[in-house]
Amino acid sequence: MKLLSGNSNGTLSKAIAGHLDTPLAGAEVKRFKDNEIFVEIQENVRGEDVFVIQSTSFPANDHLMELLISIDALRRASARRITAVIPYYGYGRQDRKVGGRTPISAKLVANLIVTAGANRVLTLELHAGQIQGFFDIPTDNLFSTPVLERDIREKHKKVGELMIISPDVGGVVRARALANRLGADLAIVDKRREKAGVSEVMNIIGDVEGRHCILIDDIVDSAGTLCNAAEALLAEKAASVTAYVTHGVLSNGAIARVEASKLTELVVTNSIDPAARKSDSKKVRTISVAALMGDAIWRIANEQSVSSLFE
Repeated sequence: MKLLSGNSNGTLSKAIAGHLDTPLAGAEVKRFKDNEIFVEIQENVRGEDVFVIQSTSFPANDHLMELLISIDALRRASARRITAVIPYYGYGRQDRKVGGRTPISAKLVANLIVTAGANRVLTLELHAGQIQGFFDIPTDNLFSTPVLERDIREKHKKVGELMIISPDVGGVVRARALANRLGADLAIVDKRREKAGVSEVMNIIGDVEGRHCILIDDIVDSAGTLCNAAEALLAEKAASVTAYVTHGVLSNGAIARVEASKLTELVVTNSIDPAARKSDSKKVRTISVAALMGDAIWRIANEQSVSSLFE
């Protein structure tokens, strides 16, 4: 097999290549003066099983076009199979119509990837599981749960003192899966906005008094929900609040918001390149999903089960 990296997250691509002991294939991605993207594969890929690693994170449109053009270049170079490895699937939050005359952009992006020539997709922690059905090709959605669980066990030796928290009702399944693996209890933040312009009212479902609470979510963007949830949990006499989130988008002053919040720590994975945030924080820590994604790539290349990674 061959590994090809786009420009969105070169650090993660190199870590995956190192885990697999496979060098990244030579490729040149450049822009013309009018900002059009040009991709040239600099080695033979005819008949090869090629994995293109590219998150469609900020700037989402540029990175998406890099991915599509790279896939097209590989298809025209007669690669046997092309797998789009997308650690962070941009536009994933637009997975349904939220009102009249609005798009389902997650489906449009899926169509573009298939039309470009991808034969398979490997991604991490989709915002909604049904997005897998938007693709007309095999799609593997990895879960970051094993990576998060390992870090939690290392940092919190007394699991019995932990309480896993879902920051909203929609994330209960994700939080329960981690709670079951840890053998910890589960609580839910029930948030409601009575009307536009009025701050959210948060109710805690579960007894968190004296517990070390761990908020679990798939995406942190502005971090407003997490910071508000931390305040609500501490108001209910929680001992501490830490957040574990797979995709650290962290836009619009999110890092400053986390710094000023009552969160003890925010832990995110490197599905989005930390360097792209251009801001450091003492409260934000990054853990790697390179081994998880590398193992999944190896299993796909060798026609082995991917789901067994989570058993």
